[in-house]
Amino acid sequence: MKNKAPKIQQVKKGKFIAFEGIDGSGKSTQIRLLANKLKEIGVYCYTTMEPTDSPIGSLIHQIMTGRIKTDNKVIAGLFVADRLDHLLNDVNGVLSKIMEGTTVITDRYYFSSYAYHSVDMPMDWVIQANAQSKELLQPTVTIFIDVNPDNAVERIAKNRFHQELFEKKSRLIKVREKYLEAFEKLKDEENIVIIDGNRSQEEIAEEIWDKVKSYFV
Repeated sequence: MKNKAPKIQQVKKGKFIAFEGIDGSGKSTQIRLLANKLKEIGVYCYTTMEPTDSPIGSLIHQIMTGRIKTDNKVIAGLFVADRLDHLLNDVNGVLSKIMEGTTVITDRYYFSSYAYHSVDMPMDWVIQANAQSKELLQPTVTIFIDVNPDNAVERIAKNRFHQELFEKKSRLIKVREKYLEAFEKLKDEENIVIIDGNRSQEEIAEEIWDKVKSYFV
């Protein structure tokens, strides 16, 4: 009688949840609430954000706060580079965490570039520029917290000491429109959930959990 070959244990890949929204949409709060909920049910998760705190991300932060001036096309390219480093760097790359079985929640991913940068240049160019990131890792689900730009500007004024480059109301209106355009354009390729962000934190968190819990329980 032949011995059966031992079964090879394969690590189950972690989920990848991307939060999107215009500035002031409340993403940071909802990411914290979701991460806490996942930890309560025993899901190990790692939270991160873009731009990152890497050297490339730090350069972007300096541009966004007005300390360095450059063209918006340059900014779009820096986001592409920062995103690839976010996925691939040796220290805390998102891709390796996913492959190890860790669930990763990110505050912004490539849909942010599609929306923010296509205000100034063709969306197809931005999509193509980010094609490598999409090929490496697509989100399990993208959660878009849709908030009225007036509410967003009010929240930014309350919570920020300074206004960043893309945080003017006129810009946020255009960015929101570009988000919706990108979602429609890629609806057959991406798993996108749109959440009404003009409600209480508790109501928003409850709906988000209702949309994602099937991936974990």
